[in-house]
Amino acid sequence: MSTPTAATPARSLVIKTTSGTDRPEAANQALTVAAAAVAAGAEVSLWLTGEAAWFAVPGRVAELSLEHAAPAGDLLDAVLAAGSVTLCTQCAARRGLGPDDVLPGVRIAGAAVFAEEVLRPGAQALVY
Repeated sequence: MSTPTAATPARSLVIKTTSGTDRPEAANQALTVAAAAVAAGAEVSLWLTGEAAWFAVPGRVAELSLEHAAPAGDLLDAVLAAGSVTLCTQCAARRGLGPDDVLPGVRIAGAAVFAEEVLRPGAQALVY
């Protein structure tokens, strides 16, 4: 892998997951890809939307259990430690969640911020 220069900006990965415990394989895949990208040194932004919004609440990601998969809490912790995690503003409001209800390090932001992130040069967006 080459080192980014002014001519080749660093790539960032923006992952949006709408899946929670309702679709455990999709939810775990999003968390796994985000954690793997962080471990590879990528700039990672994970967006929790739809049923995945509940993962922003302390203790709730532990409800996602999937055979042959890394613990979801460990994956989310890895992204929180070296990337960014955002809870969708509207998704939070629909669930009655505010800044005091979410894990430390989780921000609440909306579509304008998501659009800004995915439109940056070198950004790659994935939706699960």
